[in-house]
Amino acid sequence: MTEAPYRPLLAALWMTGAIGSFSAMAVAGRALSDELDTFEMMFYRSCIGVVLVLVIGGALGRLTEITTRNLHLHIGRNMCHFTGQNLWFFALTLIPLAQLFALEFTTPIWVILLASLFLGERITRVRAFCAALGFAGVLIVARPGSAGLDPGLLIAAGAAVCFAGTFIFTKLLTRTATVTCILFWLTVMQLVFGLIATGYDGDIAWPSGAAWPWVAVIGAGGLLAHLCVTNALTIAPASVVVPLDFLRLPLIAIIGMLFYNEPLDAWVLLGAGVIFAANYLNIRSETRKMT
Repeated sequence: MTEAPYRPLLAALWMTGAIGSFSAMAVAGRALSDELDTFEMMFYRSCIGVVLVLVIGGALGRLTEITTRNLHLHIGRNMCHFTGQNLWFFALTLIPLAQLFALEFTTPIWVILLASLFLGERITRVRAFCAALGFAGVLIVARPGSAGLDPGLLIAAGAAVCFAGTFIFTKLLTRTATVTCILFWLTVMQLVFGLIATGYDGDIAWPSGAAWPWVAVIGAGGLLAHLCVTNALTIAPASVVVPLDFLRLPLIAIIGMLFYNEPLDAWVLLGAGVIFAANYLNIRSETRKMT
């Protein structure tokens, strides 16, 4: 397979799509929070996701790539992702959007720690420093001694840990499974998880007519965001792509200010900057090792 040409401007355009998709999901989740619980959001999102994967995969002739090999890894991956996504949707109703996104950016720091436990990757001095720096950024964002620790912050941090677990399982799966196979089991398994979680009491809310456009945004937004990130990474190095993703924070902070009267918290922005610095230093260090 030949390496794709380096095209930073096109990568930036792809990341614009990802940033818009992630932000749209947050707004849609807020809009649906009074009508659907997080399990119901995930259930309907997965319904739409299954249809999209089957239609697009069938059109591209890639459904034959779907196998049951390493099904236990798919189960582990999707349990992590399902839990993390539910915590994320729950947290966005409890804390300002900027805080939620800032804590989500700690996912790569958790990956460093979990990779040493489950993938046997060595924690170098640089990785340890970046993990410590990222944790310092979390403390700046959360400020646990300022006025009591908001449970929403703990829930958002838990979502980041679960997303890190998703990355670990995905890393293991990419050795034997294609993207189509991973996305198929992602949507199917989370459809089952969502059906069980939301239907255990026999009461599954049906979205109103006004809610369906927001449900569609959540359903398509996740797949579109990951598609954009994947395409960006094929034509630009991670050291270019990941810093672009950080633009999600000022965008969502502005959205929170304009539509939800959430103040622009200087401490959140400072802490997010420290988290970004930790991620960027780690990426630059890893990139130099490969050159």
